[in-house]
Amino acid sequence: MTHLDPADISGWHAHIYFDASARDAAWALRETIAAQLGDAVEIGRFHERPVGPHPMWSYQLAIPDERFAAVFAWLVLNHGALDVFVHPNTDDALRDHRDAAVWIGHSHTLNLAVLGG
Repeated sequence: MTHLDPADISGWHAHIYFDASARDAAWALRETIAAQLGDAVEIGRFHERPVGPHPMWSYQLAIPDERFAAVFAWLVLNHGALDVFVHPNTDDALRDHRDAAVWIGHSHTLNLAVLGG
């Protein structure tokens, strides 16, 4: 087995998943994230449609590597009923999304074809 170097991780993404019935909860969590973690994350657009490999509506949190542990722990404790997809960012987006990702809550099947999978 070839071992990969964690130094190749340039940062992390956490994608908060939701649908129409959970839109208000997703927005409320986003507001709480901005208030409590604002300096630790960059909050992306609030997509009310599937985007890229993500099968549900979502928004992204960009997390610097040095803040990952604290942000991940916060999400584990505070995601409520929303599912969160977390992956590293390296030079291999397919591997990052398919093989190196973790889920908080329930997992969902990604559209990996958009990443070459």
